[in-house]
Amino acid sequence: MTQPQKAAPAQEQKIPLGQRLFDNVFLLLVAGIVVMVVFYTAWGIWEALSLTPAPLP
Repeated sequence: MTQPQKAAPAQEQKIPLGQRLFDNVFLLLVAGIVVMVVFYTAWGIWEALSLTPAPLP
């Protein structure tokens, strides 16, 4: 009787960086909050600096 061949040990494949980042829910949460805070803060500063001075009575 022949012995059943054993499967070769599976080589551990390195998980791509993008998949590791997208699999981490808390990292996505923090990244989303940081992006929105930076975006809206920059937008607010831009709006405040681009306003024309109000004429005084």
